[in-house]
Amino acid sequence: MSELLKISNFSKCFGGLIAVNNFSLSISEKSLVGLIGPNGAGKTTLFDIITSVQKPTSGKLSLKGEDITNLKAFEKCKKGVARTFQLVRSFPERTVLENVMVGGLFGRSFNVSKSTARNDSLYYLDFVDLIKKKNVLVKNLTHAERKILEMATALNAKPQIILLDEVLSGLTPTEMGKAENCIRRIRDDLGISVFWIEHVMRSIMSVVDRIVVMHEGQKIADGCPREIVKDEKVISAYLGEKY
Repeated sequence: MSELLKISNFSKCFGGLIAVNNFSLSISEKSLVGLIGPNGAGKTTLFDIITSVQKPTSGKLSLKGEDITNLKAFEKCKKGVARTFQLVRSFPERTVLENVMVGGLFGRSFNVSKSTARNDSLYYLDFVDLIKKKNVLVKNLTHAERKILEMATALNAKPQIILLDEVLSGLTPTEMGKAENCIRRIRDDLGISVFWIEHVMRSIMSVVDRIVVMHEGQKIADGCPREIVKDEKVISAYLGEKY
């Protein structure tokens, strides 16, 4: 598979604090990559500088060989880099369908009509199994449904890669199982690469092909789940001896 996203020597400093330290990573097309590490390791900050929520102190970001480091957040989305957030960002007074339409109307590289955005929204709501809630106000959804809704909105931007930030947090085991299946299908059925931050180890280890581990802003390991759980640095920094 060819290279899709390349992060080269990303660093992010907040005064004297180095949140991301010389981080490099390459993600291929149609891949499923997990990002793990202790709280404060720099994972969400890395997502923030990838998507221009924050600017990197140094480093370069390329998408299929094109330098997109200094593009604005909406420009990166239109190039094909979409994301979700730890704390769901939605329009609670609007319906589920209207929320997903936002991704189609404002997240793509080309203009679409409202009817096209609506039809595509219905497709993605069916994809994530929320089609029956399409006319429900978002404020009336459960926590799990709001998490899944945000994924559908991001997918409607037609991304090449989607960054998922702790989509399983606060979910029940049954809800986790549904979300895990949805994440697999994003790659397998839609052909979209997934870069996924998660703390639920049993879930992420069973879904992704590759795990990247961050600790104190640095990448300390990168490999298949079977290799990662045996890595002494990872066990010491994050997993603990039970693994």
